[in-house]
Amino acid sequence: MSTPILSVDWKNHCVALIPCFNEAPHIGEVVSAVRAFIPQVLVIDDGSTDGTAHTAEKAGARVIRCRRNIGKGRALRTGWEQAQAKGFQWVLMLDGDGQHAPSDIPEFLRCAEITGAPLVIGNRMLDTTTMPFIRRTANGWMSDRISQLVGTAVPDSQCGFRLARLDLLLRLPILTKRFEVESSMLTTFFQHRQAVEFVPIKTIYRSAKSNIRPLRDSWRWLRWRLDQRAAFRACITMRVP
Repeated sequence: MSTPILSVDWKNHCVALIPCFNEAPHIGEVVSAVRAFIPQVLVIDDGSTDGTAHTAEKAGARVIRCRRNIGKGRALRTGWEQAQAKGFQWVLMLDGDGQHAPSDIPEFLRCAEITGAPLVIGNRMLDTTTMPFIRRTANGWMSDRISQLVGTAVPDSQCGFRLARLDLLLRLPILTKRFEVESSMLTTFFQHRQAVEFVPIKTIYRSAKSNIRPLRDSWRWLRWRLDQRAAFRACITMRVP
């Protein structure tokens, strides 16, 4: 268990990181709302073809523009590296489509301070009335598979709203390139015996639009899970200090 972190100066030590692909309709509102809690916001524009970058900058974010779509996993890693280079110790990750409520941010910070956990993940599954049926079913199935893999109950393995220590994100082997990054991050922290906590969050679904490609991304996730099963069975890992 990590040592509890008390009285963290979150405004100076934490940056909000938002990977985006064609989120111009929502990103400005998201950035403005997040800055009320975490003043420094970094947006990774993952090859958008709309006005995502301009809108994010206008709302007060620093934007890194990718010339082409590199995938959520790579976009997040680009953001982690940039955040560490700027001297930040923590990163708060959330999506740019407005489905995460920035008003929940204090719960992540409070959980990290009280428990000392280096990874805190949002849990949407306590109230799924607004969640589309397909997403609810897929998330429940994936979370069950992850729970079996790590040997403990994982209520919401796919939520992109999470707070983590930057040094561990960059030191641990989180190498996935696309949407399987949330699962990879979670299992890697468990594999290296790092504490993971969950906090209840609200979820806002404004439309059924998603950047996930069901067939290709599902196959990629299944292939990733098979690799993880082999890794968990084959090795006993040491705790990362």
